[in-house]
Amino acid sequence: MPTDDENTEQDETGPGDMGPDSTGPGSTGPDSTGPDSTGPDSTGPDSTGPGSTGPDSTGPDSTGPGSTGPGSTGPGSTGPDSTEQTAAEELRGWFTGRLPGEWFTEPVDVVLDREEIAVVGTVADPEVPADSSDATRSAAVEGRVRRFREQTRERRIDIAREAEHRFGRKVSWGVVCRGQKAMFTTVSIPVMTRLRQPERRVLDTLVEAGVARSRSDALAWCVRLVGKNIDAWLEDLRAALRRVEQVRAEGPDA
Repeated sequence: MPTDDENTEQDETGPGDMGPDSTGPGSTGPDSTGPDSTGPDSTGPDSTGPGSTGPDSTGPDSTGPGSTGPGSTGPGSTGPDSTEQTAAEELRGWFTGRLPGEWFTEPVDVVLDREEIAVVGTVADPEVPADSSDATRSAAVEGRVRRFREQTRERRIDIAREAEHRFGRKVSWGVVCRGQKAMFTTVSIPVMTRLRQPERRVLDTLVEAGVARSRSDALAWCVRLVGKNIDAWLEDLRAALRRVEQVRAEGPDA
């Protein structure tokens, strides 16, 4: 069952990023355990070798929660009656109607993939004197984010349960306040891959240099770096993919 505290606290997202009450199978922290936990020991040196397998392993025979086929259903299925674009529109519409109107000052941003729905809304800026220092403004934002999190916790848990039952995905929450984004919860999903020696040496170099704690940590670091540096290109690519899905849905077999 999805709860506000069953998923992981995200350390790099700003004022709302930490809390003592985030526990559960999906949490990631020094003491977290379970199938979704991540950390230096979550995957070992052999996890990226030629024989690794898992729910998300790549290869002709790999299967997992994101597999698609004639019988796949749900917002993420890629059949003639369902596309990623329509799934995203359905999700945005559902959350827009389901969320209390007083929570956010703008329409929520809903981002989905095969496993997770991330719901991020903008909350009202805290009122501070015009001559306040940066430290005062930062503390006010942190307080506003934490207040929102505590006051809406029970309602968000109920809404997340409904969404998981309806859409078959975990729900994560976050807010934007005065331009700062804070994620309360995110889902950590293990993704297995096969790497050849030159690629493994890149990961090992990052580990030996102290940039990452393990091969799995180094691989996640590389993904974040790519996402940061080519964000505009990735957005263009996603837009092109949405256009392809739209044209396919309008084809003769639709």
